[in-house]
Amino acid sequence: MTDAARTDAARAYALDRKHVFHSWSAQEHIDPMVITRAEGPSVWDGEGNRLLDFSSQLVFTNLGHRHPRVVAAIQEQADALCTVAPAHANSTRSEAARLIAEHTPEGLDRVFFTNGGADANEHAVRMARLHTGRPKVLSAYRSYHGGTDTAINITGDPRRWANDHGGAGVVHFFGPFRYRSAFHATTEAEESERALAHLEQTIELEGPSTLAAIVLETVPGTAGILPPPPGYLAGVRELCDRHGLVFIADEVMAGFGRTGRWFGLDHYGVVPDLMTFAKGVNSGYVPLGGVALGEPVHRTFADRPYPGGLTYSGHPLACAAAVATIEAMREEAVVENADRLGREILGPGLRELAERHPSVGDVRGLGAFWALDLVSDRERRTPVAPNGGSSPVMSALGAACKRGGLLPLTSSNRVHLTPPLNIPDEDAREGLRILDKALETVDAAVRSR
Repeated sequence: MTDAARTDAARAYALDRKHVFHSWSAQEHIDPMVITRAEGPSVWDGEGNRLLDFSSQLVFTNLGHRHPRVVAAIQEQADALCTVAPAHANSTRSEAARLIAEHTPEGLDRVFFTNGGADANEHAVRMARLHTGRPKVLSAYRSYHGGTDTAINITGDPRRWANDHGGAGVVHFFGPFRYRSAFHATTEAEESERALAHLEQTIELEGPSTLAAIVLETVPGTAGILPPPPGYLAGVRELCDRHGLVFIADEVMAGFGRTGRWFGLDHYGVVPDLMTFAKGVNSGYVPLGGVALGEPVHRTFADRPYPGGLTYSGHPLACAAAVATIEAMREEAVVENADRLGREILGPGLRELAERHPSVGDVRGLGAFWALDLVSDRERRTPVAPNGGSSPVMSALGAACKRGGLLPLTSSNRVHLTPPLNIPDEDAREGLRILDKALETVDAAVRSR
């Protein structure tokens, strides 16, 4: 790394600490890493170190960094039509909507574009409330749906607490999670059956006539990457049909190939009424999200104006990136590769780590979407960090990963492994080797207790 590059990185850090207000942070207690450049599955920090990006940043660079096709599409679009008000039709937005609708579950043929996942969930809930004329929404405790007003209130994780209005019309319930079962289940079948019984009772006690929707991450991501047991999502669909609720599937993190299918829903054969997306739709190169609508909700607004919109809805640069991303994913078999990575490399490799490291309590995932649940006592399943918090053990793990050249996501007592869907096999295996070494710090801390 040249002296000039080091100087630029130091200046970036100094200006950040002087002027930038960071999300989800106590401002005087953070030490943000400077990233100077990125390419493919890797980023470089302010000291010139290369790190394998097993975070895909916030699980959105599904095609890795600087994919040439997507970069070129953004450049070409900027030269032709850089921006336009959302009331006007334009070919790029129309084509993006067409391509998205080609891959959504059957019947979800209309797309309302947003700037990201949080406002996609905001609008999906608004649509459901207007469609049903009912005020309340059900969502799971282990969930994250975004940081805007409605989205943070339907979120279940502890980031909601400081923003919880109490009267926001949201009711939370326990979703399925057999490793830490709220239902004392010992099998996937029991977990599914008992979680559905709990949800049905919640609906009955809240009053079906007061409930507009159930909002669920198809595969909860931030909460710990929790693939639902067989039959659960089909059971949710049946409960929604029986009681006239709108089923909103949040595919913001799981969608566009992350689980080894175009959408997490594709593993379960379930069609929701509304589906939200963002992140992987264009690999996060330009902010974009949206709501895919089924015909019944769409018809509600056929002759009645929809009371909502965004200045940058369907921004041409973002839609050009989406078109290029989806085309690249199809032509380069990226979704199929994510499925293969999960079956042949990431899943087996992480399970091997669990056999060697007593601190690994559970391994969960699909495709390129995995988590290790770290514990200090396997029998009691005692987490090494509190829910919604961290611990010296987790901080040490993150530092060890970085020293080895790996950038994972850590959340509470978990390490999430979410590399680009097109990461080369040798890089995926190298990331697992680095993680293997870093987990020794957790093992040592566990043994010393």
